[in-house]
Amino acid sequence: MNKYIRALGVYPTGLVKMGLLKLLHGAKFEGPALCQVSPHTEITLDRGGRLQIGQGFKMRAGAILRVRRGAVCRIGKNVSLNTNNMLACQESVTLGDNVLLSPNVQIYDHDHDYKAAGGVAAMKYRTGPVVIGSNVWIGANCVILRGATIGDNCVIGANTVVRGNIPANAVVTQKRETVLEIREAER
Repeated sequence: MNKYIRALGVYPTGLVKMGLLKLLHGAKFEGPALCQVSPHTEITLDRGGRLQIGQGFKMRAGAILRVRRGAVCRIGKNVSLNTNNMLACQESVTLGDNVLLSPNVQIYDHDHDYKAAGGVAAMKYRTGPVVIGSNVWIGANCVILRGATIGDNCVIGANTVVRGNIPANAVVTQKRETVLEIREAER
């Protein structure tokens, strides 16, 4: 029953948000008229940016999609941005078809250039394209950093930070150890 109630909100919201993007940005935006977009999401397309979204797009509450001036973001078919995802594009981000992002996934194609004159406050960035292949599942709380490439059919385990090249058909996890130290009570 809950999914039917949600559908009453997400389809009209998707229609309005996609329609406004098309109206405001014309040829700089390509996307489906009908998709599932929660009212509690943000899609920002700066002047001079380009955004392409494929059919079957879903965007859950708290998800943020930002495409900055001069940047290009391409999202394939049947892509799902989940709760509290952040996709921030300063240069280029590409997601293939059938990409599923678990909650709290962060994707950035840029870092602040802290070595620039004025430091972080100067708002200068170092960028590198992010490419995520098709049929990829990215687990909860992952961070995908600038310059990362993830091949087709990959699984990225929860809490993983991805840099560099991940070949197709890989399962990626990062080992963590739980250290348990019991202290003697002070008297």
